[in-house]
Amino acid sequence: MKIRSAELKTVCGYTSTLPQPMLPEIAFAGRSNVGKSSLINSLMQRKRLARVGETPGKTRTINFYEVDALAPREAMMQDPDGEAGDLAARPDTAAGDNDQGARKDAAAGDSGQGAELVPAKAARGYVEEVPVRFHLVDLPGYGYANVSVAEKQRWGKMIERYLRDERNLRAVFLLMDIRHEPNANDRQMYDWILKSGHTPVLIATKADKIKRSKVSGQLKVIRQALNTPKGSILLPFSALDGSGREAVCAQILRLM
Repeated sequence: MKIRSAELKTVCGYTSTLPQPMLPEIAFAGRSNVGKSSLINSLMQRKRLARVGETPGKTRTINFYEVDALAPREAMMQDPDGEAGDLAARPDTAAGDNDQGARKDAAAGDSGQGAELVPAKAARGYVEEVPVRFHLVDLPGYGYANVSVAEKQRWGKMIERYLRDERNLRAVFLLMDIRHEPNANDRQMYDWILKSGHTPVLIATKADKIKRSKVSGQLKVIRQALNTPKGSILLPFSALDGSGREAVCAQILRLM
C-alpha cells in the first residue's frame, strides 16, 4: 500500500458528536504505551502524524485520520483470510499470468479475428493499482495508571460509544505488547470488541524487543490468555525496523 496523503481530520472528546461515517473505518485500540502511535506513523509512512511521547496516555481523544492510498487491485480482491476472490476468474488476469494464453490471444489478433492483444506490461507481471480512501481511527489508550478512576471510566465510555455506534467500521486492530501476557484491561477490550460484533485483528507490538527465537512462544502466550479462536489473526510488528508493516497493510486492504 502506497500512502499518497494522510491527515488528521476530526478529534472527538468526551462530549463530542462522532462524525458521520463517510468512509470505511479501520480502528486501532490498545493500552497506553503499547506503541499505537508509533504503529500508525509507520503504517502511514509519516514521522509525526500521530503524537508519540515518552509519557503514556498521549491519546485521550478519538482521532480520525483520512488516508488516501494506492493499492494493488489483487489485494483488494482477496478476502480477509487471504484467499483469492473474483480476480482469479477475470479473463484479463488469467491472460496476464499465463504466457500461453497471451500467445494465443496474440495469434488470434494476427489472424484478423479481432481479439485484443494482451498489453506487454501485463504479460511482464504489471501490477495494476487502484485508489483507496478510508479513515484510520485512533482510539484512546486504556489502562494508564496515573489518572483518576473517573478519567479511566470516561476513556472507556468513549471507546464503548464508538464501538456501539452505527458506523462503517471494517475492523478493530487490537495491539498487545509482545513481551507481556495480556492483562485484565486487554481481556476486557478484547471482549468489548467481540460483543460489538467484530473479530479483533491482533497485533503484537515491539517485536524488536525480544529475540526472534522467542516470538512464536510469546504469540502463543497472547493467544492462550485471550482464548482466541482457531484461525484468528495475530501479527508481530516492530515500529523500529518496520517488520510486519506489509502484513498489517495487507489485512487493511482485504477488509476494504
